[in-house]
Amino acid sequence: MKIPNAAQAIIHPDKLRGYLLDADHKRGKSKAALLLSFGYAPGNWQQLENDLRQYHLTAEVTAVRETLYGLRYEIQAILITPNGRPLQVRTVWQIDKGTEYPRFITLFPD
Repeated sequence: MKIPNAAQAIIHPDKLRGYLLDADHKRGKSKAALLLSFGYAPGNWQQLENDLRQYHLTAEVTAVRETLYGLRYEIQAILITPNGRPLQVRTVWQIDKGTEYPRFITLFPD
């Protein structure tokens, strides 16, 4: 199965710029180091957004679980990164209760 309403998925720019691509972020710096080494950059955060939409929101869901806040979906798939190297990552998305569209939660190496 694919994530419902994937075409309308919400990916907040601050989640990408200020967390996943921020080498100084307290909790995100290890993820940033990995993504930066594969050619992603804070100044071009849109590339990561586009790649998540292209490679993950079109992939099959690998796990679904219900939380207090809504349905949470995980996807394990490869990103073809800006430097052309594949990177296997897991992304987490959630459709909050009372909403219809998935929201990007996080990414981590798989």
